[in-house]
Amino acid sequence: MPGVNFAVLREQLAMADVLRLLQFVPSRVRGEQRRGACPVHESRGPHGPRSRSFSVNLRLGRYQCFRCGSRGNALELWAAARGVSLYAAAIELCESLEIDVPWIQRA
Repeated sequence: MPGVNFAVLREQLAMADVLRLLQFVPSRVRGEQRRGACPVHESRGPHGPRSRSFSVNLRLGRYQCFRCGSRGNALELWAAARGVSLYAAAIELCESLEIDVPWIQRA
């Protein structure tokens, strides 16, 4: 199985694109910061879709859920929300965003 150059892929991915694919609808917007229901654990608590436990910074490309503890970058968000490995997440995202998979080139 060929390897994926995750460093290159992370540079190509925009958090906003991943949030769009996950159909994330923020309940609060402040500059580059978005808050809302967590797409990883789907915020099943008393606040449901109005929850603000999930926080994402578009400029930094980082997210964190203060309820389930999930955190990371756009690729890690996709993997966690879809329940797949980073390798599978990389392939899925590249297909969904119609970008080439940055394969590791063997010498």
